[in-house]
Parts: sequence; structure tokens; C-alpha cells
Amino acid sequence: MLSSLSWLALEVKYLDPAVEFYTTQLDLPVRERTETEARLGAGDTDLVLRTPSGVPRGGLHTHYAFSIPGAGYDDWFERLAADFDLHEERFGPVRSLYFYDTEGNCVELMGSDDAGEGVTGLVEVVLEVEDLDRAVSFYGSLGMETVDVGENRTRVRLTAGPFDFELWEPHLGLADARGGVHVDLGFGVESVEDCVAAVADEGLSVERRDGWARVRDPDGHYLTFRE
Repeated sequence: MLSSLSWLALEVKYLDPAVEFYTTQLDLPVRERTETEARLGAGDTDLVLRTPSGVPRGGLHTHYAFSIPGAGYDDWFERLAADFDLHEERFGPVRSLYFYDTEGNCVELMGSDDAGEGVTGLVEVVLEVEDLDRAVSFYGSLGMETVDVGENRTRVRLTAGPFDFELWEPHLGLADARGGVHVDLGFGVESVEDCVAAVADEGLSVERRDGWARVRDPDGHYLTFRE
């Protein structure tokens, strides 16, 4: 059902330093900007930085991952180590580095097999949930498949193919990261109505407009579907 991750929105207190962080440290281009919001490019996904000026607000203390070509991983590590206390993890042959942005979001750069240079996509988002089984059921209804369950049963990893979610009950993860609260996400989907029908009974609210629909999940995260 979910064919692409269109955007991840983060709430920022002050827009200028947040934009400077992502354009300077990660070379993300600014695609669009207003007084209260900036859309930056991460491959085919927008990273949206938004001041607290309305609802949906954007996520707080969200952990998420950008993909970078594995061949450029060492260069990124050397570049960022000059300014940040980096945390590194290995997942089989894949290396990831973690650091924090101006708003306390834990940013991960995950080495991948992608060709090219720079940040090539946004491939993982971590959501904080109150009831793990309920959240897994909700996102499973949207076609996401469970691929890993944490040993202490406080987290579950799901995939939609081009991107992954981790659902965390409240705890500190790798690099002391936390799952995001009231996160705003956008998706490209095969059918808006099929997505709404799959989760409408479990969602807190449903808003329909011409060409798109927005559902609020049981933990207060906002999901917008567009064909």
C-alpha cells in the first residue's frame, strides 16, 4: 500500500539555524521555504523543518536515518567527527554513524550500496508508541511487514520496501536516541481510499480532501496519503 516516503516533518524552535545545520553539515538542498517551514531534499523524500505554528506540528526528538553511498562513508565520518561526538554501529556489512541536530533529533547516516554522492534518501523513521502490539497491528494493516523484534520486546522493525519504520515503546536506544512523538509523515500510495479503509477504525481521526487523506494513528502521529 505504501509505495514511497514523501516527507518527514520535524518541529524546530528557530528555522534559520536548523536550515543552516542541514544545508551546511549534510549538504541538503532547500526545495521550498516560507516564514514557518522549509523543505529540504533527501533523495526523493522531503525533510520538512517547521516552526510550531499549527497542526500537524512535526516530530520532536525523532530518530531517523539517511542513506549515503557506502563508498563515501569514511569521508562522511572524517568530516563530521571534527564537529560532533559520533556514535558508530555495524549491522553486518553496513556501518552507520549517529549524531544530533540543533533540536535534539538523532540523525543516522547509513552506508548503503547506492551509487552517487551525498545523501541519497531517507530510509528509516523511529516512532514512539504506547502499545507496541497495537502499533504493529495498525501499520501492518497498511502492508508493512515485521522484519525484526528486539530482545526485550520494546521495539519492532517493519518495512514497506523502500523505507523502514521502527516502533519503540519509550526507552533510550542506540546513541541514546528516542522515538519521535507527534511525527508528521507523508506517503505516496497506490490507493488513498484503500489506505484509509485499512486503518480508519483504528485511527484517532480521518481528514479527507481532494486528492489526499490524512489519518492520525493511535499514538498521535499524522499520516498523509497521496496517489
